[in-house]
Amino acid sequence: MNNDAKRSNDEFAKLSMRKKISYGAGDLAQNLIFGTIGSMLLFYLTTVFGISAAAGATIFLIVRWVNVFWDPWVGTVVDKSHFKAGKYKPFLIYFGIPLTICCALLFLPIPAVRGNVFYAFFAYLATALIYSFVNIPYGSLNASLTRDNDEVSQMTSIRMIEANIGNLLVYTFLPLFVQLASPNRHLQNIGFFGIKLNLGNYASPQAAPAYFKVMSIYMVIGFIMLLCTYFGIKERVLPTAEETNEVKFSDLWNELINNKPLRVLGLFFLIGFTFMFFGNTVWPFYMQYNIGHSEWLASINLIGSIPGIFLVFLWPIIRRKMGKKVFFYLFLILFIVGQLLLWVWSFPAFKNSIALGYIGRFVMQWGITSATGYMWSLVPEVISYGEWHNKKRVAGIINSIMGLFFKIGLALGGIIPGYINAFCKFNGNNATQPASALSGITFSMIWVPIALALVAMWVISKYPLTDPQVDQINHEIEDRRNAE
Repeated sequence: MNNDAKRSNDEFAKLSMRKKISYGAGDLAQNLIFGTIGSMLLFYLTTVFGISAAAGATIFLIVRWVNVFWDPWVGTVVDKSHFKAGKYKPFLIYFGIPLTICCALLFLPIPAVRGNVFYAFFAYLATALIYSFVNIPYGSLNASLTRDNDEVSQMTSIRMIEANIGNLLVYTFLPLFVQLASPNRHLQNIGFFGIKLNLGNYASPQAAPAYFKVMSIYMVIGFIMLLCTYFGIKERVLPTAEETNEVKFSDLWNELINNKPLRVLGLFFLIGFTFMFFGNTVWPFYMQYNIGHSEWLASINLIGSIPGIFLVFLWPIIRRKMGKKVFFYLFLILFIVGQLLLWVWSFPAFKNSIALGYIGRFVMQWGITSATGYMWSLVPEVISYGEWHNKKRVAGIINSIMGLFFKIGLALGGIIPGYINAFCKFNGNNATQPASALSGITFSMIWVPIALALVAMWVISKYPLTDPQVDQINHEIEDRRNAE
């Protein structure tokens, strides 16, 4: 595409609902494909697959360190690339196919590989490396569709609705489907309007084929969603050919040094996703051992998914009324309140009160999905600030930085609980756990996320860009380009 063609695009375009939904389908896809790893992999590896908690945590640790060096390189490759079909969206197809295959292979139910730490490590490493070539271009697409701040805000809301539909499928229905497909099923009350289902033990080694079947179906659906994104959007806000040719790996350091909004938002991403994945990782353990009602997992998660799907329409309204900083303060406080309710739920007198579980999970999820979901709407303005300040648009590199913070948070949320479990004498081969293991699970599930949420509130207070400043920056960039 030449520069004149780029200029003919309306960079402040109003996006149709179809295009917004098509873009959001990519987030649904990534939750189906890779979100399963954040929610169930450590639980699967340390119960069904049969490796120790320490080994599972170490696998997460090593792979994430590899990502520290891998993702910035991927961001540079993305920024320097251009295909006939577009700059960013072709990556979704070229790397979406191997990604879906690798994710399914993580749960391969072959006895010969069960308990093999090396197989688990290399399967996870391959999956993580390929995922970068999908996640970073997808994030870059967010800033390439329009510069209009209101459109970006609305698109983020729609995107998060679809992302949370993916979360519903992953955190609510995936464990339920695995239990339905697991052996040794017997009729159990799932805690939802008296519904009873034949559920098996999804923490048993015999459940491995059930995981593989369910994961394979999820992977195929996820790839279909990537196709919806590919065919449903149009890239408009793109760097010039000269800017593309001038992209260097060192731009990573230039952005980190010169882009204060990037540094603040990156730290917020790191902390926010760390405490989110702490909860996601420990939640199956908490329900299985501390609450003692794993049969309620699906129904509790179903209630918890409501805010992320049906209350997202409130996000742009709250932001306009209160401003983006107060938006984050409000929902982080809600998250803390929900966490405390879930802690009270674990008291012996309340363990059988499913209503308390519903309320705690609803409030906690409303807070966390809003805080960690809406932060993505700030990434395009950080990219615009970098373009305005450094006179170079490097969306891929900036998204690789944000993706790196996201993945480090994902890793820490999986690594640290694993080591805490190991330190506290958790043994996945035992049906019951000692008091030390239960205390460790509570520490990981409740207190660490609360402490990090308080830190996140302090970090976002330092974010320097206001909405009027962002609008001014975008129009100055357009005027500068027209002058050139």
